[in-house]
Amino acid sequence: MARVFVYGTLKKGQPNYKHMINTAKGLAKFQGRGRTVEKYPLVIAGKYNIPYMLNIPGTGHHVAGEIYSVDDQMLQFLDEFEGCPDMYQRTLMRIEVMEWEGKSSEARGAAESVVECFVYSTTTYPPEWVGLPYHDSYDSSGKHGLAYVLRESR
Repeated sequence: MARVFVYGTLKKGQPNYKHMINTAKGLAKFQGRGRTVEKYPLVIAGKYNIPYMLNIPGTGHHVAGEIYSVDDQMLQFLDEFEGCPDMYQRTLMRIEVMEWEGKSSEARGAAESVVECFVYSTTTYPPEWVGLPYHDSYDSSGKHGLAYVLRESR
C-alpha cells in the first residue's frame, strides 16, 4: 500500500471522488486530512478549470487535502487518470497530518505528525499560470466561480 495526498477533484464531495471509492479501479482507504509542509501554488487553470499544484516549493500556501492508503491497482489507475508523467508528475512530498481518521479531537494533538505521500503536481505548465490566484484548498463549487468540467462533458 502507498500513501497518496489528494487536494483537488478526487477529495470527498468533489466531482471525481467516485473514482476513489470504485473498488473496480483498486482500493483507496481514507486515512485523514493534512496539508503540505512546504508552500505550493494551487491554481485553477485551463478551459476545464482543473486544479493544479505547481511544483514550485516555497511559493503559495500550505495546500490542504486528504490522505489515502491505496493499493498498486489504484495507484496505477491514478497515474493514468492524472496523465502521469505528462500532465502531472507523481512525487513524494511531506504532508503535515491535521487529523487522523477515527481520532477524537482530544487525541488530535498527539496524532499530528508528518508523513510522506505521493502527490500529483506539475512542472510543465504555461508561464502565465504562475500569475493566477493561489488557493490553500480546493472546492469545485468554491467562491472562485470556476466550475470544474467533468471529462465526460469535454
